[in-house]
Amino acid sequence: MSGEVLINVTPSETRVALIENGVLQEVHVEREARRGLVGNIYLGKVIRVLPGMQAAFVDINLDKAAFLHASDINFKLILNQNKSQSETQAVPQPETKSNNNGEQVPDIRTLVHEGQYIMVQVVKDPLGSKGARLTTDITIASRYLVLMPYASHAGISQRIEDVNERNRLKNIVTPYCDEQQGFIVRTAAEGACEKELKHDAEFLRRVWNKVVERKQRKQTKLALYHDLPLAFRVLRDFVGGALERIRIDSKLSYEQLAEFTQEFVPEVTPVLEYYPGERPIFDLFDVENEIQKALHRKIDLKSGGSLIIDQTEAMTTVDINTGAFVGHRNLEETIFNTNIEATIAIARQLRLRNLGGIIILDFIDMTIDDHKKRVLHSLEVALCKDNVKFSISGFSSLGLVEMTRKRTRESLEHILCGECSVCSGRGHLKTVETVCFEILREIVRVNRAHDSDKFIVYASSAVSESLIHDEYHNLAELEVFIGKQIKIQTEAMYNQEQFDVVMM
Repeated sequence: MSGEVLINVTPSETRVALIENGVLQEVHVEREARRGLVGNIYLGKVIRVLPGMQAAFVDINLDKAAFLHASDINFKLILNQNKSQSETQAVPQPETKSNNNGEQVPDIRTLVHEGQYIMVQVVKDPLGSKGARLTTDITIASRYLVLMPYASHAGISQRIEDVNERNRLKNIVTPYCDEQQGFIVRTAAEGACEKELKHDAEFLRRVWNKVVERKQRKQTKLALYHDLPLAFRVLRDFVGGALERIRIDSKLSYEQLAEFTQEFVPEVTPVLEYYPGERPIFDLFDVENEIQKALHRKIDLKSGGSLIIDQTEAMTTVDINTGAFVGHRNLEETIFNTNIEATIAIARQLRLRNLGGIIILDFIDMTIDDHKKRVLHSLEVALCKDNVKFSISGFSSLGLVEMTRKRTRESLEHILCGECSVCSGRGHLKTVETVCFEILREIVRVNRAHDSDKFIVYASSAVSESLIHDEYHNLAELEVFIGKQIKIQTEAMYNQEQFDVVMM
């Protein structure tokens, strides 16, 4: 990867932009209020043991005590610790109890006791009146690997199905395991080279060594380990990339990142810079405008064609149109050139918007098979720059290209946007004419069901104006038909589809 990273930090939000060849390719957004505790590691103090529930409450310096169940305690680890302690003091031997399924589980009283300090990791955030859920099976994740401090083997994600790839990854990672540490190869590591996996293994070991040091100092007021904030995760995940420059606009965050890189990813330190400019950092490379464009449904191509991108619950569809592009020779050449240009734009938009799952591409119909092959090849080449795994099928009998792209995080639209309160997410509003006719029908319905002297209609300004002017004759005929007066009242706070018919 060659390019530049811009990091914009505010107290409530961190945004990261990846620039390649002067063009925005990826945007990552993290809001402080939405950061959870899952993944954090604490040195907690057992404050209460509940034998009947086979659980214990642990103080990890939060508002509410956290919950640790016996089934979430690494029994072998506790045995080893007790064994080492037994050399200097008497330690009760573990007992077992039967749960509701008849399975033998350790008695919580033989595993922990009140006043004991124990290293735990949050697996579930606090919810309502309940505290966080804990485990003693500590894991620390990086881009490609998950460190298991108390294991001694290498595991491979079940989602990596290719046998040869599984064997290749296991052969690479196994030498990094020892009696004290093991690794799980994540799905994202499929296709990763040995150098990238080595970087991750070394990074995780350095992180774990810091956790152990903090534990030995009995650091209880703060977490032993926080899952990395966005800016730190970006530096960690781009560790193998050929970045020319990483600029950050916060002096404090820059100093923290500089310290982090020197400890864990020293190869990134030389390209890290503090940006003190008066001009907002995201104004560089026109990032703010590009983010706004990425929220639009229509993307214009330089040739005059366009992409129409629709993101739904089930899939994302991309429709390619020629628009004003008429070409210079013939129609087939115009179509082919537009489709080639579209492949590059599609690849960029998928990364920028972080669109995942099933994606259907509706290229302009081509009759020449060689053109179809070249368009598919162009799409594959453009997508190869993407770090996210993808798969492309050929043209279907309907002329559509089906592809998938792995979901790694929420799409840009889901992070920055919410459902429209006016259209309720439909993307369309009823026309003024449609609403007017609905109001007229509603007056007839209410008049038949109830006895009243007159009606008042509350509606938006556009609908009210249409009823008074454009639909005046229909309104007058209705008054004659029901024999009652109908008064129109504008309600400024109503949207176009809202109205009320009130009996007087």
